[in-house]
Amino acid sequence: MKPVEKSMFNQPSWGISTESVELYLTVKGGHMAPVTFFRNTKTPVEPYFINPWHNEKNPTDIDILNVLRGDFFCCPFGGGAYKKEVHPIHGETANGNWTLEAAAEKDGIASLTVSMKTKIRPGKVEKKLLLKKGHNAVYLCHTLSGYTGPMAPGHHATLKVPDREGAMLISTSPIHYGLTNGRSIPETFSGDKEYYSLASGKKFTSLAKVPTLWKDMPYTDCSVYPNRKGFVDILGVFAKTGKTPAWTAAVLPAEGYLWFSLKDPVKLPTTLMWRENRGRHGAPWSSRTLCLGLEDICAFMAEGLGGSAKPNVLNKAGIATSVTLSKAKPYSINYIQGAALVPKGFDRVKSASFGKGEVVFTSESGKKVKVPVSWDFVYSGSLA
Repeated sequence: MKPVEKSMFNQPSWGISTESVELYLTVKGGHMAPVTFFRNTKTPVEPYFINPWHNEKNPTDIDILNVLRGDFFCCPFGGGAYKKEVHPIHGETANGNWTLEAAAEKDGIASLTVSMKTKIRPGKVEKKLLLKKGHNAVYLCHTLSGYTGPMAPGHHATLKVPDREGAMLISTSPIHYGLTNGRSIPETFSGDKEYYSLASGKKFTSLAKVPTLWKDMPYTDCSVYPNRKGFVDILGVFAKTGKTPAWTAAVLPAEGYLWFSLKDPVKLPTTLMWRENRGRHGAPWSSRTLCLGLEDICAFMAEGLGGSAKPNVLNKAGIATSVTLSKAKPYSINYIQGAALVPKGFDRVKSASFGKGEVVFTSESGKKVKVPVSWDFVYSGSLA
């Protein structure tokens, strides 16, 4: 079987589908979007962000920004320098060209496998995307082989957001605590043509009460989005571990759906939230970009590999910010992203319960949604 090959929003892409889901993956950077869930219904869902400059000629000389869309794999998250290595933003995996290895459709599962041989740190990354019949979910597995030393891997799921105050309600499984992104000069509210509203490097225990820079409004609610137009902010929350996957959910009540991710919090302990509400004024952002990154990572915030590999406030507290790779043993990260239609009155997700082949999301209002999903994939990497 060959995947569909076509240009999607000015990027050569591969596509696979089932009756429920259709997805495209860009050749450059391996960015996954557009993705259409519930594709054969009257209410298809396309939750992922596509950059607003995709039709512009030469918007930037940075590959990742020219492609920017959906979810992509970062290796390392944030990029940056480590010893003699100098990685581009979010690594070669988010910027370079991937090679098609295989596409298949068998026993109700459609799959796409691509790979990349990295040069800055020699090794190979294999990316596998799977769609299961009857499931409105994407199952992803990234396997790193041939590498030695610390790495800060992660997913960078980026969602499109309605241009309406408070359109999206965000929640996660239980956390240890959260942390706002640090800045070299904590008191500043601007830098490099962008504006911030959150305090620098401050802990919090609830997304509903996050410290700001402002004396007259010392806290803000980050479980709601969009808000604080004109600012870009980054914060992270650190998942507690348990017998079932950690989760993140973003509900759009007026649009009638929720987006979710499921992860193994041992391998991806941090969910970094990139709240871009027209706060970046340099090109190509140009104060026009509205999106939300819900990024499951093993890294020290957005500090790159250098900051993630050395002692920092998170790994000193027992929260992993890097993984040590060995040529002798490949390292795999399994991950799930999906969508569910929600009934009227379904608001922010309060809890998730895991049964055989399903997850039930319960909202704060008491409404429930049952989602067919093989959640044990995050541990086994298998849909068998």
